[in-house]
Amino acid sequence: MTRGTPSSAIEMSDVHLSLGRGAARVHILKGVSLNIGAGEAVGLVGPSGSGKSTLLMTMAGLERPDSGSISIDGERIERLGEDALARFRGARIGIVFQSFHLIPTMTALENVSIPLELADNPQAFAIARRELESVGLGARLSHYPAQLSGGEQQRVALARALAPNPAILVADEPTGNLDEESGRSIIELMFALRRERGATLILVTHDNSLAARCGRTIRLRSGNILPADEPAVTRGTAAP
Repeated sequence: MTRGTPSSAIEMSDVHLSLGRGAARVHILKGVSLNIGAGEAVGLVGPSGSGKSTLLMTMAGLERPDSGSISIDGERIERLGEDALARFRGARIGIVFQSFHLIPTMTALENVSIPLELADNPQAFAIARRELESVGLGARLSHYPAQLSGGEQQRVALARALAPNPAILVADEPTGNLDEESGRSIIELMFALRRERGATLILVTHDNSLAARCGRTIRLRSGNILPADEPAVTRGTAAP
């Protein structure tokens, strides 16, 4: 196994990734290289189609690169088979999506316990209960997603992401489907829990003020990481 620098949570070197088939195949990531330190909070910003969500999914092991290397917590994840990658991701990486991806036929408690049960954790329901209490939903354990507001559903999703106590938390536009007040509440909660646990946070957002709350901002355009002093959005190009 090739180990990355101990202080690095994520190292990517010359990563290329294309999506689609045949004439519809599009080169999304074009030689991306970056290093994110353990415990950092990083915002990924850029115009629509710049590759920021694809970059996040590649970091999380949900998309496999065509070439290049990706080390997460020292593990070269592009070398792992599907089962090993799923186990690694379940233990080390918490993921929060714009769409909540809750299972509608399961209660909040059951939704949060899923990653723990898949890992054969005998304390799955006790941990899930504690995580839901930590996001302010201790009184909503037995409620189904349809019985919860959008902000409450995203809190369930955040509790689920944090339940395995991952070293890395990635979030893709986590407030995109929420009203302003609910979105602000989710962001405050996410940053507070991240500080409390010392996790590395990578956040995709179109909101520059939100990205500025992170310790570092990485700007993308057309599948490339831009120098820190170059704007991600050129004149006449609207951000998402």
